[in-house]
Amino acid sequence: MRIYDIAFYVAGFFILGVLAASSGSNFAVIMTATILLVAIFLLIGYLRKIPKIFWLTSLSLFIIIGAFYYFWWSNYQINNLKIVFNEKINFQGMVVKNPEQGSQQKLVIELQPPYAGKILIKLQSYPSFDYGDLINFEGVIKMPGPADYTNYLAKDGVFGTADYPKTQLIAKNQGSTVKSSLFKLKKGLISNFQKTLSAEKSAFLSGITLGERTEFSQEFKDAMSKSGTTHLVALSGYNISVIVLAVFVFLNYFLPRRLTFILTILAIFGFVLMTGAEASVVRAAIMGFIALLASQVGRLYSVRNAIVLAAFFMVLLNPRVLYFDIGFQLSFAALLGIVYLSPAIQKFFKMKEEEGFLGWRKNFLTTTSAQLGVAPLLIINFNQFSLTALLANVLILEVIPPTMFLGFLLGTIGFFSTVLAVILGWFTNLFLVYESTLINIFAKISLPITKIGISGIIIYYLIMVGFIVYNCRDVKH
Repeated sequence: MRIYDIAFYVAGFFILGVLAASSGSNFAVIMTATILLVAIFLLIGYLRKIPKIFWLTSLSLFIIIGAFYYFWWSNYQINNLKIVFNEKINFQGMVVKNPEQGSQQKLVIELQPPYAGKILIKLQSYPSFDYGDLINFEGVIKMPGPADYTNYLAKDGVFGTADYPKTQLIAKNQGSTVKSSLFKLKKGLISNFQKTLSAEKSAFLSGITLGERTEFSQEFKDAMSKSGTTHLVALSGYNISVIVLAVFVFLNYFLPRRLTFILTILAIFGFVLMTGAEASVVRAAIMGFIALLASQVGRLYSVRNAIVLAAFFMVLLNPRVLYFDIGFQLSFAALLGIVYLSPAIQKFFKMKEEEGFLGWRKNFLTTTSAQLGVAPLLIINFNQFSLTALLANVLILEVIPPTMFLGFLLGTIGFFSTVLAVILGWFTNLFLVYESTLINIFAKISLPITKIGISGIIIYYLIMVGFIVYNCRDVKH
């Protein structure tokens, strides 16, 4: 077996073990199932005399290693916590993430000695706090509550919550200077949007360029959900993979392919820095890079390993993301759709290789394959997937790259000239009006699918796999 095949199966079996453990299976059950799988491989290898099967026999033991790693990681996190629950206490903590602002504040703080661990704190919107603030609190720390919410917070290392404790600022700028500067830059850009655009349009532009959604009205959030366009303002691999490919297509009209590839990678890096280099954004950028690599290399076999190894290293750093982070799942489902479904759809419809005017053909393939890849996950987690979302996204994604370009240009110029920013804001507003109008229209004509069972999911993905195998059976990897 070749080395890249060994790497693929090691990573794949390890991930399978983590998945089994995080889904609630105990270690004894996982070991028994793995031993049964080994026996099946041995039997097939003996009967069919296939050397590769004997390799799989030994490599499948990484399922046990993956499960053991998940249980060890979970116990390690718990054993290093020092949190007093359900008692009124004084405690200090430093804000370690950019706070969520809006009708209330949400702070993720790192407890200071004699306590240890991260907790989520809800506060009134004023006085506002920033990343790196060291604060004294007086209140009650509670367990997060229902199992789903507990696991959701635990994936980010958060194991407690406190609602509206008394606060007293001790010191500012106690965190990373680089992260603090990046968050301030993000605030400055949003402020420049607000100076030149209406509240609704500035909020929408902040979402498209920086993933900031705190100023969205509930009505607009509902419209995006119904139209299937929420990903446009979510810093996930699902969003960035589509946008990065659109940027690549756009630049490729004017520049050589190699230079376009390099500039797009730089754009990804700049985007990560611009949004504060949070873990979720880094993950999304990796997904966008792999999707771009698939377009550049054009070899599914190479990309197969890149995807699995990317997932392996992310799971190695935090095994909880595999089962409890919907953003992680959407990232990979969308990426797999883009990489594998896109060429199958292109061949099925006998579409030309040319990307079409403004890259519409490429956007259609990218959007359709990504949407089909994530459809069951959206139905399960958000109880809705719109059949009209494909058309909505194709029409909107055509203008997302210039909107992002104008948005970043507007935000930058706003630091130097308000007059120029206002002029540029007028042009940017044209794109935003077009996009928001389409979102509202498609929200009204939405054709939602709201339910799908486990059997339905299995059948759905089996059909997708069959479709890919049938249409790409002659593709050389």
